[in-house]
Amino acid sequence: SSGHRSEQGLAFAPDGRLWETENGPRGGDELNLMKPGLNYGWPVVTHAINYPGTLIGEGLTQKEGLEEPRYYWNPIIAPAGLAFYKGNLFAQWKNSVLVGGLTGQAIFRLELGKDDKVVNEEALIADLKQRIRDVRVFNDGAVYALTDGANAKLLKLTPQ
Repeated sequence: SSGHRSEQGLAFAPDGRLWETENGPRGGDELNLMKPGLNYGWPVVTHAINYPGTLIGEGLTQKEGLEEPRYYWNPIIAPAGLAFYKGNLFAQWKNSVLVGGLTGQAIFRLELGKDDKVVNEEALIADLKQRIRDVRVFNDGAVYALTDGANAKLLKLTPQ
C-alpha cells in the first residue's frame, strides 16, 4: 500500500486482517484497514492541517480512488501501540481494538461495527495521565500497557 504518513501500530485482527494506526500532524490521526495495493491518500487527502495552521495540499478529506480511514481522531491522540482484544477476562471487550495514546494519555478501546467503522470509543486509564507507548493482550486475557517517559511503567490491567 502507499499514501501513509507515519505508521505507529500494526496488528492482525482475529480474522487475520491487518490494521494500522498512523499519526497526522495537527489532527487526522488514523485507524486503517490495510489492503495490498491501495493508496491511503497522504498527502492528497487528510483530516489534518499543517502545524502552522495552513491546509495540506488542497485541504481534501476524500477523493475517488483513495482509501478513507476507518476512523480518525481530531484532536489527535498520537496513537502508538495497537492490539485486538481476544481474551476472556474482559468479556465486553471481545474483538475491541485497543490503541495506546501518547498525547491522548489513555488506552482507547474502539468497538467496530459490521462495516469495520468505529461505533464506540472509550478512554481507559485516562486518570493516570500517562503517555501510553504500547498495548498488548496476553493469552490469559490481561492487557499490558507500557507508559512513556522518565518514570515509565509496565501496567497490567485485569478486572477488579
